[in-house]
Amino acid sequence: MALFSDAGIQFLLRWIHFLSGITWIGLLYYFNFVQGPFFAEADASTKSVATQKLVPRALWWFRWAAALTFLSGLAILGLRRASWSDPWGMTILSGAAFGTLMLVNVWRVIWPNQQVVIASAVATAGGGQPNPLAAGAARRAFLASRTNVVLSFPMLFFMGAASHFPLNALGNRMLWGIALLVILALLEINALVGSTGPTKKPIETVRGVIVTGFVTAVLVYWIAQVTLGA
Repeated sequence: MALFSDAGIQFLLRWIHFLSGITWIGLLYYFNFVQGPFFAEADASTKSVATQKLVPRALWWFRWAAALTFLSGLAILGLRRASWSDPWGMTILSGAAFGTLMLVNVWRVIWPNQQVVIASAVATAGGGQPNPLAAGAARRAFLASRTNVVLSFPMLFFMGAASHFPLNALGNRMLWGIALLVILALLEINALVGSTGPTKKPIETVRGVIVTGFVTAVLVYWIAQVTLGA
């Protein structure tokens, strides 16, 4: 197979997609499973230094890996002419819908709010006053990041299922599409509206967000099966 044939280009794009996706999701899990609990236990000085020096570096790789994952995935979908009317296309596009919302959260919620937190830490370290908006910004970034962890479970499920366990494209595709949009909207509303409440409690802890991710993936797949008449 020639590397720069159609098949070769698709392979290169998938390779890039895998590399960038591993980087993106790996850092997402690092932020939620490692850095978050560490910050909760660290003293103020250590947390301040990490916020100024470590977090910006990690966020750089995080947001650009997310962008590259999305763009390479979009190119693959275009080259393969992914369609909602065939099993592979419907399944991979379902996963891509979760991934796209995750990308939006990275660039429109997590990164802007983390910029506020980082700037406040820098100002405080320099003898200035902390930004009174920093605590709220940190909370919004936290909820969006936790929501992305939940979204990653069905996203990765459908990405893997596309070639091995595809959805039934002969079923009610429109109904599944509507159900998918409703699911995404509800998860995003929970991330963006308010800062506390019973629907946010399950994702507060590491164990809770992992369990919520698995449960969400199972429920989403069940809804897909029901709406598609499988």
